Amino acid sequence: MTLFRSLVPLLACVSVAQAQIPAFAATSRVPPAKGEQIAVLAGGCFWGVDAVFKHVKGVSGVVSGYSGGGAATARYGVVSTGMTGHAESVQITYDPSQISYGELLRIFFSVAHDPTQLNRQGPDVGSQYRSAIFYANEAEKETAQAYIDQLNKAHAFSRPIVTQVAPFEHFYAAEEYHQNYLARHREQPYIVFNDLPKVQRLQQQFPALFKQ
Repeated sequence: MTLFRSLVPLLACVSVAQAQIPAFAATSRVPPAKGEQIAVLAGGCFWGVDAVFKHVKGVSGVVSGYSGGGAATARYGVVSTGMTGHAESVQITYDPSQISYGELLRIFFSVAHDPTQLNRQGPDVGSQYRSAIFYANEAEKETAQAYIDQLNKAHAFSRPIVTQVAPFEHFYAAEEYHQNYLARHREQPYIVFNDLPKVQRLQQQFPALFKQ
């Protein structure tokens, strides 16, 4: 992801819209926590993932940032080298009485990104754009792994899911100019061709969960 992309490469890399996938079929054996919770997900450029979850009912806050690496390298210019262990991530604050962790993952897999792309997402290539779920507890780990197994067995996608399920360690907020990026740059070609369609698919596929 760069701040200045030409229109031609973007047109060549527009991803195909994904289909809505089945809901999580199992029930976690670990009781869900009460009160507001945090989920940390990575699915390519954080601009689009951030925008999707900002429009989900039950979500009270979304922050773009970096997870998977150390504090010393949690800067955009360094993360962009792909050598830090970080993935561009979003930190989602949500109310589990309004939306479950499994429902967040369903949106993550269905419209926020393509979980079958390894170390890339659309026009963005590198391990910093990998698909990852950073779990904070056994309930999240169990749900993430079971859901991925369910979708792979059902052949919900034409290719296997490559999403990494990794323990959460730290989340580092990205620079201010990355925050709420789509809302402030709706006419930028990258946003128009890569990220606005994700928000549109969210509204179309999950109308009951969509908020303006």
